[in-house]
Order: sequence, then C-alpha cells, then structure tokens
Amino acid sequence: MTDILMPALSPTMEEGILAKWLVKVGDSVRSGDLIAEIETDKATMEVEAVDEGVVEALLVAEGTEGVKVNTPIARLSGEDSPVVTAPAPSPVPASAPVVTAPASPVEKVVIPKGSQRILASPLARRLAAERGLDLAALTGSGPHGRIIRVDVEAAATAPGPAKVASPSPVPAPAPAASLAQLGYPEDSYTLVPLDGMRRTVARRLTESARDIPHFPLTIDVEIDALLAARSRINSLLEPRGIKVSVNDLVIKAAALALKQVPEANASFTPEGIALHRHADISMAVAVDGGLITPIIRKAEQKGLAEIALEAKDLAERARNRKLKPEEFQGGTFSISNLGMFGIRQFGSIINPPQGAILSVGAGEARAVVRDGQVIIRTLMTVTLTCDHRVIDGAIGARWLAAFRALIEEPVTMIV
Repeated sequence: MTDILMPALSPTMEEGILAKWLVKVGDSVRSGDLIAEIETDKATMEVEAVDEGVVEALLVAEGTEGVKVNTPIARLSGEDSPVVTAPAPSPVPASAPVVTAPASPVEKVVIPKGSQRILASPLARRLAAERGLDLAALTGSGPHGRIIRVDVEAAATAPGPAKVASPSPVPAPAPAASLAQLGYPEDSYTLVPLDGMRRTVARRLTESARDIPHFPLTIDVEIDALLAARSRINSLLEPRGIKVSVNDLVIKAAALALKQVPEANASFTPEGIALHRHADISMAVAVDGGLITPIIRKAEQKGLAEIALEAKDLAERARNRKLKPEEFQGGTFSISNLGMFGIRQFGSIINPPQGAILSVGAGEARAVVRDGQVIIRTLMTVTLTCDHRVIDGAIGARWLAAFRALIEEPVTMIV
C-alpha cells in the first residue's frame, strides 16, 4: 500500500484545506492524474498523483481544514508492502474539528547534482527523511528498482554511509498568554480565527524581524518630472486601454537601479551571497486575510506598458487567490507602496531570502529650499530596509542614489 500525503505546495505551507476530491474509492490512478484540489495559504491548486494504483481509502473528507503537510490523506493499493503499522483513520466529516499529529520536521533528502530522479514511494521518502537517510545511497527492491518501505527500514538498522546528519531538536517556544490571562474579559472582544494565509504571514514576518539583522535608509525623491512623464505616457497609451501608475514607474526604476548596483540584488545563503542575474520585483498586494507578493520577472527588460498590464493582472489574480506558485515565489527585491493610503513614510519587514525591500510613501507638495529660495516641489519619501548580512550602508546608499536619479529624470529609464 502507498499513502498519499498532504503535499507542501509552497515553501511556506504548513497546512491546508482539502477542498475537493477528484477521485473516489475504487478508482485507478496513474502518475500525473488529478486527484484533489488543495487550498493553501495563497491559492487553490490541483494536485497530481505521483504513484499508480487503486484508491483504497480517502482518509480526509472534502472541506477539512487544517490538514498538516505530510499527513496521509488517501491510500493506494498495489505497489508497496501491504504491512500497515496503524489502522487507517476514518474519514473526518468536514464540519468536525481536525485533530492531527504535527508533522515531523522533514529535511530535504540528499540527491547528488546531475543525477536522475530517484524512484521511491512517498512512504519510503517520508521514512528516509524522518530517519536521516540518503535515498541516493539505498538500493530498491520494488518494481523497476523502486525504493520501498522495507528498504528504508533495512538501511536504518545497518551501518554505512546512508545516514546523514540530523539537526538538533529546537525547543518549542513557550505558549503565549491568552487574553483572558492578561485580564481581558471574554465578552469584551470578538475572536476571528486565523486562516492559513494570516498564520503563515505572522510566522514568516516574526522570523524575518527576529532573525535578520536589518537597518533602514530613508530619502526624499522629487517626482514632479515623473508625474509629468506619466501623464504624457498615458496619453500615448490611452488608445490601447493601458494606464501606467506611479507604482509601475517605481518598479521599473527599482529594477534598473538593481542592474546599476548589482550588489543590492542579492540574497544571503549559508554557502555565500547569491547575486541575482535579473531584477525579479515582488510587489506587495493586500488581500483578504493577509498579504501576497506576486513577481514581475526580469522587470529591467520590460517596457512600462508591459509592466502595467502584468502588474494589474497579477494583482487581480492575487486578490482572487488564483496565482500559480511560480508567480509569487522567488523574487529578488520587494516593493511595498502605501502612498495611495496617504502614508508619508514607513519601513517594511524584509521578505526573505531577499536582501532588501523598498517602502514607498505618498507624493505630496512640500516646501524646499533651492539657491536660498523657498519653492514648492512634489516629494515622495522612500525607505530601503536592508539585510546587513548582504547589503551594507554604502551599497544601500548607492542603490538609493541610482533609484533617485532614475525617478527624477524619468527619460533615463528608456535610454
């Protein structure tokens, strides 16, 4: 038998909603067949089978919330050992609370670079990860040399190079005090349960603020020329039904500045500093229940009309939770713009593993002094929050100087 496990459909996913089954007990499935719809913290996606067999049991009912990654959700018969170490759980009604054991920390299974895909059942992969075994060092006894459960169990008790180092367990943090314990009467507030997105956003931002040594750099940018250029650009694009926003121009300027100062287009990794070849700009979009950052890929190579159309499409699909994982994973630099809400200045939390995030405030008329004279100019305050492991003060200052030059002389974005 082979257990089908709740997949991790994004790097941040810890649990999801089993929205719909696309198969029923008794159906035969092949690798690549669609079997279920899973709602993650960011989108609803269809899940494909990776094994062949007959659906013996659906272990989790449609509509079940809070299904932990790596929890068995269905069972196939036909390819792995028939030994089952625990009785199969009955399907849980959608209306019932879900009680599942937390998933064990699963480390990535080591596969040598350049090697072909290792044939192993999902159960074997899970057991190998839990026991710190390298699948590449095992010999499979299943069909076509496939590694199955008995191969992993045999390797776990035998000496040899198959074992890899397992991380030391991290003590669980102490539970936070409840509002009642802090003196708030239960009838004095309404409790809104955390959904998957809000829970993930809370965890990732807490980790970022706590673990990344960061600092802000703030400057004022004059945008009168930018606004005039935008007006002219939109008059030219009006027959095509395209409208360029200030944020579209900011995205383009940020991308070009990253090419001029490539040290700022970087990520910290334990192996070294990753310098990205393209400016993949993540733009923060507020959605019901949280925040998502769809990506304008290779923004330095795209014209303003293309950026405007792509940004509008991504933002709309982000709000409807229709983005594909590749559309919100893997950006190199983020932009958060609260100018439309009248916010003058703010700082953002870095979106790891990116090295920096730009916070954009509202453009407003302010008095400035030029050649001893007080004049009125439209200024926009921006704050660059930097990961100090990657971007030091000098690099951040150089990037802001390049960004300011592009914004204040927008014609340089197209020459």
